[in-house]
Amino acid sequence: MSVRFTDILRFVPKACSLAPAARSYRPAKMIRLFKHYIPHAVILLWIVDIILLLMAGELAWRLRADQIGVAPGLLSDRTWSHAGFALVMTTAMISVGVYGADALRSLRFAGARLLVAISLGIIALSFLDFLIAGEHFWRSTLAYGMALGIASLIINRIILGGLLGTSAFRRRVLVMGDGLRAQRLRALSERPESGFAIVSFLSMKEGEPVVEESIPRGAIHNVSRFVENLGISEVVLALEERRNSLPLKDLLRIKTAGVHVNEFSSFIERETGRVDLDTVNPSWLIFSDGFSSGRMLSSVSKRVFDIAASVALLVLTAPVIVLFALAVKLDSKGPAFFRQTRVGLFGQNFDVIKLRSMRTDAEADGAKWASKNDPRVTRIGRFIRKVRIDELPQAWSVLKGEMSFVGPRPERPEFVADLEDQLPYYAERHMVKPGITGWAQINYPYGASIEDSRHKLEYDLYYAKNYTPFLDLLIILQTLRVVLWHEGAR
Repeated sequence: MSVRFTDILRFVPKACSLAPAARSYRPAKMIRLFKHYIPHAVILLWIVDIILLLMAGELAWRLRADQIGVAPGLLSDRTWSHAGFALVMTTAMISVGVYGADALRSLRFAGARLLVAISLGIIALSFLDFLIAGEHFWRSTLAYGMALGIASLIINRIILGGLLGTSAFRRRVLVMGDGLRAQRLRALSERPESGFAIVSFLSMKEGEPVVEESIPRGAIHNVSRFVENLGISEVVLALEERRNSLPLKDLLRIKTAGVHVNEFSSFIERETGRVDLDTVNPSWLIFSDGFSSGRMLSSVSKRVFDIAASVALLVLTAPVIVLFALAVKLDSKGPAFFRQTRVGLFGQNFDVIKLRSMRTDAEADGAKWASKNDPRVTRIGRFIRKVRIDELPQAWSVLKGEMSFVGPRPERPEFVADLEDQLPYYAERHMVKPGITGWAQINYPYGASIEDSRHKLEYDLYYAKNYTPFLDLLIILQTLRVVLWHEGAR
């Protein structure tokens, strides 16, 4: 049995819309942090978690102090240690997916990930305390903090989920349209993790609607007042055909009344974290926000990080790479490493180096997509692919500047030629450096077909369009979730 608490934190309860004085108030929308959209429910849940972790750290300290008979001292003396405790714990929680859609739907799922996150955080703090040889994080205090942290965070989710429910604070949306796009929005709103609820559909044309409950535009005298009376916070334009059919007068009145107006492609991008290839067009890509020219500073900081991180990774993992290189060599005939041509920045080819995980004759008949339980994968190869050890030598490509740590996965030239013919805007993913991990890798399972490539391209375009160092940080942190739960490995 699972407890749902998707929209556990919003700004104003739905009940407030019943009061005339509150009808003019509209719930806040998603927060755009460094060009990346984050539901404010997640932001506020994260803030509450930080407060609870700070309290757990202080209570753990006092319990241990009382147990050994020493004075706890001033709270100000422990400010930095408590802040470090909360920061490391919340970073671990982000990394393992505590704030992901699955964890927001199920208390059991959230509890399992919280346990893993707090455990990893305790290990990291113990190691940090060993390195600095201080007394900031006593092992006994960390044990108390771990128990109190897990308990308080789970209780927090039970209470908030029970009191507020799943839909009490969803944004109220009006959809202009009654066709297939409107139907897609309805399906999206019905997902448990959705942050919005569709209050009404307006039919803007005559004919048989796909959404049967839509209201004909002619039945409403004043659309602006209709929007106000329903407490709508956003209007989404979802017309199938916009030529000579835009309700400009209605949209202008709604906009000037202070209600946010959005069009279908931008709304889908914001709610799903991907660019919808079914509806996007060149003019939208050109005129929408994104692909900013002011990326010079971000690009410099990204390159500095890539150099520092690749050097550190190669040095730290050299024993692991050597060990598994020997294991690969002993497990099957052939070299431990293999080179393979991939397509990189601006369509330029480069050679990527990986630990060999397949037989040497795996592509004797030509390039093939990997498949589930692929018989070409060796025994050792199956393991190193699951835990991503085979990817470690790619840090050399990062150091050389051919790749970055974060970016779209580089594909084979043989596949790219076909994909560019079959998928619109596929070449645009090469406007950024390919990466070891990426937005598509943490959001979509491993794909080995044209259809999978299409879905992954939607995430890659979102990354290319909205890249910032903040988004890179989120991707790097959540890559741990993919590794721990073997998501997408083949």
